[in-house]
Amino acid sequence: MYIKKTAISILFLLLGIIVSGQNQRQKTEISGTVSDSKTGETLLGAFVYIKGTEQGTFSDSKGKYSLSLQKGDYIICCTFMGYITKEINVNVRTSQTINLQLEYSSLELEQIVVSSRAKDANVKSVDMGVERMNIGEIKRLPMLMGEVDILKVIQLLPGVQSTAEGGSGFSVRGGAPDQNLILLDNTTVYNASHLFGFFSVFNNDVISGLELYKGDLPLQVGGRLSSLLSIQTKSNVPERFGATGGIGLISSRLMLEGAVGKQTSWMVGGRRSYVDIFFGLSSDDAIKKSTLYFYDLNAKISHQFSNNDKFELNVYNGQDVFGAEIGKFNYGNTAASLLWRHRFSQNLISKFSINISNYNCDIEASFDEMDASWAAGIFDVAAKADFTHHVNKHLNLNYGVSGIMHRINPGKVSVKGYSDYDLQENDALEYGIYLSNEHQINEKLSLRYGLRWSIFQNLGNITMYRYDENYEITDSVYYGKGKVYNTYTRLEPRIGAVFLIDEQSSVKANYSHNTQFIQLAENSASGSPLSVWFAASPNVKPQSADIFSVGYFRNFKNNLYETSVEIYYKDMKNVIDFAEHARLLMNQQLEGEIRTGKGRAYGIELSLKKNTGKLTGFINYTLSRSERTIPEINNGRSYLAPYDKTHAVNIVLNYQLSEKINASVTWIFASGTPTTYPTGRFQIGGEYFPIYSGRNEYRKPAYHRLDLSLNYVPNPRSKKRWKSEWNFSLYNAYGRKNPWLISYKQNETATPTAEMLYLFRFVPSVTYNFKF
Repeated sequence: MYIKKTAISILFLLLGIIVSGQNQRQKTEISGTVSDSKTGETLLGAFVYIKGTEQGTFSDSKGKYSLSLQKGDYIICCTFMGYITKEINVNVRTSQTINLQLEYSSLELEQIVVSSRAKDANVKSVDMGVERMNIGEIKRLPMLMGEVDILKVIQLLPGVQSTAEGGSGFSVRGGAPDQNLILLDNTTVYNASHLFGFFSVFNNDVISGLELYKGDLPLQVGGRLSSLLSIQTKSNVPERFGATGGIGLISSRLMLEGAVGKQTSWMVGGRRSYVDIFFGLSSDDAIKKSTLYFYDLNAKISHQFSNNDKFELNVYNGQDVFGAEIGKFNYGNTAASLLWRHRFSQNLISKFSINISNYNCDIEASFDEMDASWAAGIFDVAAKADFTHHVNKHLNLNYGVSGIMHRINPGKVSVKGYSDYDLQENDALEYGIYLSNEHQINEKLSLRYGLRWSIFQNLGNITMYRYDENYEITDSVYYGKGKVYNTYTRLEPRIGAVFLIDEQSSVKANYSHNTQFIQLAENSASGSPLSVWFAASPNVKPQSADIFSVGYFRNFKNNLYETSVEIYYKDMKNVIDFAEHARLLMNQQLEGEIRTGKGRAYGIELSLKKNTGKLTGFINYTLSRSERTIPEINNGRSYLAPYDKTHAVNIVLNYQLSEKINASVTWIFASGTPTTYPTGRFQIGGEYFPIYSGRNEYRKPAYHRLDLSLNYVPNPRSKKRWKSEWNFSLYNAYGRKNPWLISYKQNETATPTAEMLYLFRFVPSVTYNFKF
């Protein structure tokens, strides 16, 4: 009832503002794109403002900005960290397009890019719990085995935790990994890892930057409780043909880009690991015949048909391949999007897209003259229409609709000479309609509020089982192909506010209600390609979360230092866990293994950043707790969520030793993750059996490590097109044995002994990067 009242209030407020805004259309609009003057790369988060006033805005993920002005003479200023501020005198009589090209500052001016946001964006923007990073910042960090990995970079941000040593899975503010929506060019990526999580699927040469929303998701997207990670590939039009690449110990990569005339640009990128190349040096025939590699392919083509129309096609394909004499195992993603941007007028801009996403996992095996195969995955087709409507400073509307068709294949088994065993495919439709407004009340107070209406429908061809209170099957009902047999509708209101105390500090607050309709069945903290997705149904209610947050933001010394304190509380309903010893794979009655209840997560995040100068970096500290209460688990007593970490500290420092040498240091500390240990044992017939503690009553040892990195640029002042650099990294520099798995060994005469498995100590790497 509370949610519905809030949603209705926001809806009426929006309608009232729309009506009042109709009388203010006499204003004209200045809009355009902010980009790098040399590369043409669009700049996300540049601050465009009118000199001598409080009016300003930030460029979006495509570098676009828009300002509504009365007729008159103005000075438009554009500032972006690491670039020279630009000023333009403008006489405004009619709406017009002004593209802003910024010049990158030289090292002599000590302008090292560390943030992709404008100087005081953290203070003045309504955004809260949002992290933005450009690829230049990402590439300066030391990484595992020389790979610059986006998913490991975000694990250094406040409120974000890794789920396992070296893995790509992450938890945001106590949520599960499947509660994070990952988008590549606005297309869902369901499994973003290679080599079981040690690498991500994102080739840094084709990426322009990322945005991470920790709870307060943009209304354009839905379907997840915890976060949105939006990753965009490069969208600039290069002046000439160019290439970027790197050669490392584990993998190499290459990206080519160019233009056809002034209106068309293209990009092709690839990456492949080659550990299996060295298998041929082995004296073991079985190893010689084995394969072990992953690859990524990215492609993009865009064409500007007119000043009002632009089309863009993005394609990604990546696979992991493992092969041996007895069989083959591969998994991977395919993602594609077709985007049309159209400007109806200076005040109304639209974006239409069709998106396709496919995740597959396949196993083939041959042994004892028996051939068998297993296949699972999830396939999506989505269509979206988004509109940006600028009326005045009180009325900056975003609205649109979206629809997704999900087809989930939980598993199909085929054995030669036997009947196939196929689990039922699950089909579902997911719709969304949203409306939001950014409203500047006065010079001190700004609001952003809106409402999303989400609809989820289950479709036949399927047999649904009904369960009693003991999760025993009591009945079953068959629904024909295409029949809608269940519908959920949810209202998702969101509101945020910023109050400027002065030019250097502000207070922010927001509230968000999120709903999730599909989730992952897994019982491994490190994740697995074999984990299967399943949908909400008559037996499984959608998960929901009410997220409250408040924060204080303060900059010092002309925005040289950024500080923030954010406090959050997340109240979750219908959270999902699984019964003890649940069978998650190849289980036709998987819903009988599901247990639901309540959850909550709360914490405080402290952040300090230094943005410019020879020494740059950040220090983050998070104090948090995440717990669940499910009647059938742990005797109904609350227990810690699998990804709870009380303390987390991340320190990242970059120092420009000279024009040629840049060094960076990363130190990470986190409390150990919760776990369940045996606390006793009993004997039956001479055989010992363990007695376990309550769920997650203990913790693994604390996790900490030090990473070092050195970048060497041989000729930084060279005017030749060929530019290169060497990267030397050392992962886990002091050789900490961080626990990856703790198991217990039993024997007849002694008490059980714990054995710890760790993965990485002293991992050096060398990578040669080039560009021309």
